[in-house]
Amino acid sequence: MSRAAHTDDERAVLKEEVPAEMEAVAIDKFGPPSVLKLHTVPVPRPGPYEVLIALHYAGVGIWDAKTRAGEWADDAHFPLILGTDGAGVIAEMGDRVDRFELGERVWAYEYENPKGGFYAEYAAVAAGNVGRLPQRLSLREGGAAAVTGLTALQGIDKHLAVRSGETLLIFGASGAVGTLAVQFAARRRARVIAVGSGSDAQVLLEKLGAETVVDGRKRDAVDRIKDAAPDGLDAILALAGSPVLDACVDLVVSGGRVAYPNGVEPAPKKRAQVKRIPYDAEASPSAWASLARAVEAARLVVPIAETYPLGQAAKAHARLERGHVIGRIVLEIR
Repeated sequence: MSRAAHTDDERAVLKEEVPAEMEAVAIDKFGPPSVLKLHTVPVPRPGPYEVLIALHYAGVGIWDAKTRAGEWADDAHFPLILGTDGAGVIAEMGDRVDRFELGERVWAYEYENPKGGFYAEYAAVAAGNVGRLPQRLSLREGGAAAVTGLTALQGIDKHLAVRSGETLLIFGASGAVGTLAVQFAARRRARVIAVGSGSDAQVLLEKLGAETVVDGRKRDAVDRIKDAAPDGLDAILALAGSPVLDACVDLVVSGGRVAYPNGVEPAPKKRAQVKRIPYDAEASPSAWASLARAVEAARLVVPIAETYPLGQAAKAHARLERGHVIGRIVLEIR
């Protein structure tokens, strides 16, 4: 059976009527991981331009942890269901939606969804923020790679416009975005220098297509990057901030570029004659189509660090905050 075919569990979801209530992980106040609790809440109803997704997996990101802690939450209304992205099957469609079919496998991303996040059995999401899941990805991989895939691809293709033969540094390469960005850059035939940490990250990043892997914690990290790029760096995708990153910005050639997702702290330093590009991942039908093509072209591998059941979201956040997560943490919902 292909990954695109429905599993028995997926068929069961299609045969069931959508219930009135569902389980979701939400917070009733800001705080540490322990504030994440299972709640029974009403299933959100899709509006005319929305779809209802029966979620199978949701991604866990550092931005979720910052929202939980109250650092990135504006005008929060409790209980607040966390989660920005995930994957599942279409359970219902609004009257004005004609892009999907019931039971179709999809992945989705919506930041601060007013109808609730993805740590739940169902999510009602604007149809433009939903894409068809590529055949080569399982629902678990799709749940891990929705927003991270958009972030990685748009950094490489749209904001840096990486070209064949260029030397690209990916800083924070062993994380959820970086492991995908390495592969998207390799498909562009760029020379990828990946900065990660630990021997396990080095082995993985080399397999994913990095020409050189440097441990950013080592004292000789900058010297090793200089040796790997004697003519300088054409571009940097910065996914984590550090003094080492700032030293690397000085290695970018005149007219080069540095892109980074908003929220990277501290942001890369400014430097004359180097373009600095902050950005946010954007979801749209064309963005999902571009991501699906890139997934196939790169033969994308989605590294998943750990999988926790929905009810153990607090443990997932605690693991995230311990650091050294290679790839993405996901929640299994059904």
